Amino acid sequence: MRAVLESPRQAAVQTAPPLPRPSFKELDDSSVVAAYLAGSKRAFNELVARYQRRLLNFVYRTIGDRERAEDLVQEVFIRVHRHLARFDQSKKFSTWIYTIASNLAKNELRNRSRSPLVLFQTIKKNWEADHRPLQFEDRHQRPDDLYRKRHLRELVEWSVNQLPEHHRVVFVLRELEGKTYEEIAEITDCNLGTVKSRLNRARNRFAQVIAPLLD
Repeated sequence: MRAVLESPRQAAVQTAPPLPRPSFKELDDSSVVAAYLAGSKRAFNELVARYQRRLLNFVYRTIGDRERAEDLVQEVFIRVHRHLARFDQSKKFSTWIYTIASNLAKNELRNRSRSPLVLFQTIKKNWEADHRPLQFEDRHQRPDDLYRKRHLRELVEWSVNQLPEHHRVVFVLRELEGKTYEEIAEITDCNLGTVKSRLNRARNRFAQVIAPLLD
């Protein structure tokens, strides 16, 4: 029986390695969302990886209870999974998911009988310098500098706890999360004027409370 000879093209097709799976880390949020809606479960895992820690920090700083914050972040992703098909893809995914987290955090605060502790990392000399979130520690600083900043953070924690809830939320979103005024307005469902007014009052109140502690 005569052996069937393979052409070079056939041999190449048979021996070619499988194409690598696309890396979602290289895609922007909208592309990852589109991939998930097209049926990729890995795409949803990528969204969780991108936002889980960020949302945990945000919710924890808002309600002051880490275990409860972890539960609320899980609830955020349950709602994202449930409603992502209805998400308006012409808008920013980050704004949408922060809105969900913010609403859950505010509901948590309303159900409490006491004001929660909110972590604010440091004092900003010029509030309008930029939109970047504040950084509390620098690995290259000397140990004594780090000690002073850690002590300052304890004072800041107590001071931010004095802010009313609606001021606290915009304060954390702007100064810790680096959100723009427009994003904060959408997340909190307030107009720009209200956001700026609340933020200005929060900053003034914070400065008044913490100033005596720094003398």
